[in-house]
Amino acid sequence: MTDDKTNAGGADRQRISLEEDYEVRDWSQKFGVSEQALRDAVARVGNMAADVQRELGGRR
Repeated sequence: MTDDKTNAGGADRQRISLEEDYEVRDWSQKFGVSEQALRDAVARVGNMAADVQRELGGRR
């Protein structure tokens, strides 16, 4: 399912959508990792940004 860009509330900001190129790019930059590293982390822990941030640990 694609993001509803008209509904960018709190819950939307807490999740990483790998379906949207701009989100993959932006989250990768935020965490200082490659797009593949971000995708791998989401595969391991799910799409909650806080969980992915913890998973990436020192690579931020």
